[in-house]
Amino acid sequence: MLKTFWAILGWCVCGLWLSVHAADNYSLADGTTLTGDIVTFNDSGIRFRLAGDKITDVMPWTQFSQEGLQQLAQNPKIKPLVDPFMELPATDKVRHADDIQVNEVVRLPRPPPKSLIGGLLSSSVGFFLVLLCYGANLYAAFEVAICRARPVGQVMGLSAVLPVVGPAIFFFMPTNVVAPVTAITTEETPVAPTIAVAGVTPEPTATDGSIQVSAEAAGTAEAAATQTFKRGQFTFNRRFIETKFAGFMAAVRSEADQKLEFTAKTPTGSLVVQRILRIGQGEVYFEVLQDGQTQEIPVAFADIQELTLKPKTA
Repeated sequence: MLKTFWAILGWCVCGLWLSVHAADNYSLADGTTLTGDIVTFNDSGIRFRLAGDKITDVMPWTQFSQEGLQQLAQNPKIKPLVDPFMELPATDKVRHADDIQVNEVVRLPRPPPKSLIGGLLSSSVGFFLVLLCYGANLYAAFEVAICRARPVGQVMGLSAVLPVVGPAIFFFMPTNVVAPVTAITTEETPVAPTIAVAGVTPEPTATDGSIQVSAEAAGTAEAAATQTFKRGQFTFNRRFIETKFAGFMAAVRSEADQKLEFTAKTPTGSLVVQRILRIGQGEVYFEVLQDGQTQEIPVAFADIQELTLKPKTA
């Protein structure tokens, strides 16, 4: 009997030890089950000892199903590691509308509505921008007047009253071209009979049929033959110089051009031009005679105020 008692007691103790140290089953996310004992665990995952003392590699926590994570969470040491991977119950996710409180916020007052011009003039920066645009409008009017050979005062006056519109009107108008004045030629006419008037001495007439021109008439003819080109009426550039004064660009001028005098008026004074040496993009080089010496003087197109071409005086 004593042997039988000790045998039964030994079987009970072995069964109790096996029940306590039996390997647990853990469900995985792919639907399979892993059976083994926990060896080590950390933030990266956990390792198990399988049957036959085989140690698994580190298994990430995401590889376990929710049931497996809950089973592992029963261990107080493992629970902080698996809590971030466990899904909360639906009741914990839903918040009642009564729990949401909407607080009033303090909003800045909106400025009163203004027009575009009024809004610009209400600040110093906007007022400066308006003045800048107005000045640019007047400068554009000045350039348009020069380009279209229109009176500067007329164009800028209209642009001051009608900004943007005024310069646009004159810009789309054709350029005001002034026809050059040609010399007056006098043809031979028959001699008119002389009528004697009391108290008036008739002027002498030529007996050979030629016309005698008085000094006043000669001065008028000379003034008519003079060609004057002023800034504002003409645009001085390379094309203008080459067109109007082509005879002064040759090394040897023709006999007709040698009888003409070419002067250029600049802010520093008037220049008597002997020859045009060359023409650049923004200036022209004149050959002038100063102090008995021939000099080359460059003059910018913007500095030319007036160009005159007239017959030489004896």
